[in-house]
Amino acid sequence: MRKIEAMDGVVGVIIGRSYGGKSLGQGIPTGGIKVQRKISGGLKAVTQSAKGLQEIFIRTDAGMEEAVAEAILKI
Repeated sequence: MRKIEAMDGVVGVIIGRSYGGKSLGQGIPTGGIKVQRKISGGLKAVTQSAKGLQEIFIRTDAGMEEAVAEAILKI
């Protein structure tokens, strides 16, 4: 989360729902982030924890959604 918050164009990270179950999010390593879609004001994403999935909303500066999504893929 701190790496994302430190990226250029990121205003903040809002933590959403958590879904338990080790079978959720298979294919995403623990700590991995998958951007689901771009929406007005930022990015909807999920991160894999040891116990399941955690929804997050990445608030971005206007027009920075694509650049931030590409930077997340490189983490």
